[in-house]
Amino acid sequence: MKPFKSLFEIRKKIDNEELNCRQLVNHYLSNIKNKAHLNVFLEVYEQEALKKADEVDLKIKEGKAGKLAGMIIGIKDVLCLKDHPLQCSSKILQGFVSQFTGTAIQKLIDEDAIIIGRQNCDEFAMGSSNENSAFGAVLNEIDNTRVPGGSSGGSAVAVQADLCMASIGSDTGGSVRQPAAFCGVIGLKPTYSRISRYGLVAYSSSFDCIGTVTNSIEDSALLLEILSGADNFDSTVSHKPVPQYSSNLDYNKKAKVAYIKDTLEGEGLNVEIKNKTLEKINFLKESGHEVTEIEFPFLEYILPTYYILTTAEASSNLSRYDGVKYGFRSPSGTTLETMYKKSRSEAFGEEVQRRIMLGTFVLSADYFDAYYTKAQKVRRIIKDWTDQIFANFDFIVLPTTPTTAFKLGEHLDNALEMYLADLFTVQANVVGIPAISVPNGKDSKGLPIGFQIMAKHFEEQKLLSFAKFVLEKS
Repeated sequence: MKPFKSLFEIRKKIDNEELNCRQLVNHYLSNIKNKAHLNVFLEVYEQEALKKADEVDLKIKEGKAGKLAGMIIGIKDVLCLKDHPLQCSSKILQGFVSQFTGTAIQKLIDEDAIIIGRQNCDEFAMGSSNENSAFGAVLNEIDNTRVPGGSSGGSAVAVQADLCMASIGSDTGGSVRQPAAFCGVIGLKPTYSRISRYGLVAYSSSFDCIGTVTNSIEDSALLLEILSGADNFDSTVSHKPVPQYSSNLDYNKKAKVAYIKDTLEGEGLNVEIKNKTLEKINFLKESGHEVTEIEFPFLEYILPTYYILTTAEASSNLSRYDGVKYGFRSPSGTTLETMYKKSRSEAFGEEVQRRIMLGTFVLSADYFDAYYTKAQKVRRIIKDWTDQIFANFDFIVLPTTPTTAFKLGEHLDNALEMYLADLFTVQANVVGIPAISVPNGKDSKGLPIGFQIMAKHFEEQKLLSFAKFVLEKS
């Protein structure tokens, strides 16, 4: 069976009685087994998915199927599904089974999506390469010696390698968009609060967003339409009406587009990515859009602001994993205090420990004002400047990543080098705006390049339609 690029293709085959959901699930199950070396799925819900496929096939025949009937979806191992293991790719949650289903996942189920399994990721979504998982690294299908990006690396490779139709991941600083760029697929991070975070394991609560990985803008729009909306279980979720994103994806206006000069002039930017980005910018100009080079004086402060604030929130959020109530408990702890210490030091990986310690440091009494308070002030300045840009422009465009997929192990010994992989994606999370990464060709080694588009808060409709124009017309 050839790979499908969108749910529309699948539904057309189903409507013509050339395909059914059981056959589709079997197709993906076969691919998952044949490509097990990629280490994408931590658990495959084989029998459950087949049973659900039969139920959906019956619904389709009766004309009662939901909007996502025929869509086979994988979920990142940070999303709750009742009575299924949930580990955040960490040893600390060994043996833990979710007691409820998160709002976003329930909405998928209600629309007859078939969930095929949970996907590998960086431990607690902390990483840019998917090498921090307690279950080993995920491999990029294009080149198995290279990383898929992170933290939603398993989710991106699953779509890249035709192991499922779409994946649901999380994006705290680029964790959907960066792996999407490395794998040549589409990664969407919506406006903060557009999708309920109930059932998403917290890494950094004021940054975390549920996002999607797909092969088509149409699927991104449909999933966002279904996932978005108010939720009584999440006090931070937006109550703004949810547009029918998938019903209007034509972009016929002339956009005002900005690109930040320094994003294309940094020393760390791969020359081929720079050239591909400039080609896309020139295409937009030739298409009649108004494209302007702008300055952003606080660009160098975005990444340190992000890491100070996210590690502080991680230090607080991860304090609940102590070996007492659930998950891993060290057998060598002889007192309550040593049990706490040994459980956390033995079960948390090196990167998670690094971020907890850094976050604890910036929250300490002696350094709170010097780091955490100051970072919050800088975050507000960055937001205000970004809002000023959007007062005059419709979109900001830039590369998704400074490099293409790097070699496995290349940056493991240098955390700073690894953090720089997030250089172009963190702004959207610091500010809370929607952003999307779409494929932008390949480099001379055949590695995918991503092109990123950012829009105003809650303007996903414009973002998706413009992204479709950029993707299909250039």
